[in-house]
Amino acid sequence: MKKQQESRVRAARSLRRMYDKLVATYGAQAWWPAETAFEVVVGSCLTQNTSWRGVERSILNLKAHGSMSLAGVRGLSEEKLRELIRPSGYMIRKAAAIRAFIALLDADYGGSLDALAAETFAIARRKLLALPGVGPETADAILLYALGQPAMVVDEYLRRVVTRHGLLPDDAKYAEIQALGVASMRGESAETILQHYNEFHALMVMVGKTHCRPKPKCARCPLEEFLQRQKVHC
Repeated sequence: MKKQQESRVRAARSLRRMYDKLVATYGAQAWWPAETAFEVVVGSCLTQNTSWRGVERSILNLKAHGSMSLAGVRGLSEEKLRELIRPSGYMIRKAAAIRAFIALLDADYGGSLDALAAETFAIARRKLLALPGVGPETADAILLYALGQPAMVVDEYLRRVVTRHGLLPDDAKYAEIQALGVASMRGESAETILQHYNEFHALMVMVGKTHCRPKPKCARCPLEEFLQRQKVHC
């Protein structure tokens, strides 16, 4: 048990050093790329199993139609909503997720995103995870970027980084990776933790897209030195 605990502490410290290196290399990313909190919600629902380019096209469609708002989406027929978000793929499932989010907001929070943001973290996360088509990554992205709550977002980019660097096994679950990310930020103040969680996710996306791809490009990666320390190779 003691060895396991020591291993977790070392892994968290390593991940924090990686994060600091990415901050020094890439600088602040200032995520999420959206104009409103509701746009973050929509983008979080649309980004599942697709490229961000497809999400951008869907969002542009909604904006061009004058429907990138709670009232705007409420006024769309199901057929029209699916048509507008088609570039993101899986439009039936994703339209259902967006509709379900709005239904939750209307039923429990008077249609107010601010009221949902004021909800306790545990309750808000539980309600989001109960929505159709909303998994942990989507729920946590909404919590962090739209609602300003301290959620550590785990995506495929972070999974690649922590497993390829030997910090967790290849079959690590979402909750395990999330716990490691949270541990890497332990000691941060309440005033700064949101900013760090925000940048952590954005920077992992940056290094993931640039270097830690399905077929990794480790040469000149800011994190290459950590592979050498861990004696792990791509």
